[in-house]
Amino acid sequence: MAAANHPEPHSGEQPSSPHEGRMGGAGLLIAAPASGQGKTSIVAGLARLYARQGKRVRVFKCGPDFLDPMIHAVASGNPCENLDLWMCGEIDAAWRLSRAAQDAEVILVEGVMGLFDGAPSAADIARRFDLPVLAVIDAGSMAQTFGAIAHGLATYQPDLPFYGVLANRVASAGHAEMLEESLTSNIRWCGTVPRDAEATLPERHLGLHQAAEIDDLMARLDRMADHLEKTPLAALTEVPIALLCTTFGASPEPTFSTVPPLLDGKAIAIARDAAFCFLYPANLELLATLGAQLVFFSPLAGDTLPDCDALWLPGGYPELHAATLSQRRDLFAQLHDHVNAGKPLLAECGGMMVLFDTLADKEGNTHPMAKLLPGHVAMQERLTALGGQEADLPEGTLRGHTFHYSKTETSLMPLTHARRQRALAGKTQGEAIYRLQRLTASYVHFYFPSNPTAAAALFLP
Repeated sequence: MAAANHPEPHSGEQPSSPHEGRMGGAGLLIAAPASGQGKTSIVAGLARLYARQGKRVRVFKCGPDFLDPMIHAVASGNPCENLDLWMCGEIDAAWRLSRAAQDAEVILVEGVMGLFDGAPSAADIARRFDLPVLAVIDAGSMAQTFGAIAHGLATYQPDLPFYGVLANRVASAGHAEMLEESLTSNIRWCGTVPRDAEATLPERHLGLHQAAEIDDLMARLDRMADHLEKTPLAALTEVPIALLCTTFGASPEPTFSTVPPLLDGKAIAIARDAAFCFLYPANLELLATLGAQLVFFSPLAGDTLPDCDALWLPGGYPELHAATLSQRRDLFAQLHDHVNAGKPLLAECGGMMVLFDTLADKEGNTHPMAKLLPGHVAMQERLTALGGQEADLPEGTLRGHTFHYSKTETSLMPLTHARRQRALAGKTQGEAIYRLQRLTASYVHFYFPSNPTAAAALFLP
């Protein structure tokens, strides 16, 4: 078989490590030529497989995604954090990887879009942290071209630490043989996964369904793990450690290590349910580290606003639950009282959408909302905004990202506008950010560790 002639990757000199004091532990960055290749299912399946083997597994997600990490947290049994060299920053990424490496036996990092897409890209993260890249390629509609794509991914950037290639959605043993034989001799063959609808994760307009909404999620994860158990990846940690060493020895300090407990004694109420679910674990960790008491409540379940000093309405899917939310007049009245009392309220994306007068769902049905912000929100057929954003607020500069299918119409003048990470058609102006008393509302999802002091100030009177 062709695989027998494949030499070990990394046969040349290893890239220099970003930190002194190397640590052992198997690690892979799983990427693909493009979105839709099945890499999230593969990463989740690998995490489930290694967890079933009794290994301590940590999963990270490249980019600002909320949904994939929910799946990976279930599969691995541990929180899944985000890595983004622009939004989160290199020091933040290095520290989180280093912390995970103190305990984890396996570290998996899921790429975003295609391997080289974006600036920075998943490939940039792989090179920066010496993470070997496993390429997942949807081979369902190809044969020998598989080898050309694999060759391109492996050699496009000569300094990329490339591990091997896995063929996804393979039709038969004969199909698998053609794919393997198409590889050049310097690329490791990591096996195949068949097309299997029962192992596929369901999707909708913002991406995958939330983990809590997939009733048979564990069965799907186990089914994918069963497929992967038949590949060489099942014995990942048996590969010599020199080939798979994820090196984060002497870790830098977290960006908030020197920040005083600015939120000490402050109770922050946080909406959390199927309508308000886009919460970075790093944001929650930071608030708690700065001394805040986090109190969660569910608007969908009929919870009233907890007694609190500040309030956070994160993003999510209010458009899918608009009929239920529109009946929460009691909660809306409490939101008005909270803002009129001069208490802070941060409303991000979906959280902001429920504060306008009305919300029109994808079917065109209009629902009354909280009426804290004048205007209307309507869902669109296509994506209306996507990308990194940076905002200069009175509290300081924060980075984050935006991703939504809705548009707003309002007479309210913005406090400011965020700036796009990358200019679009020559324009850098990003999302509007609104401010009424201590209410801050925007489509931007902020990454609090990008400026801990500014993030804390958003929750102070």
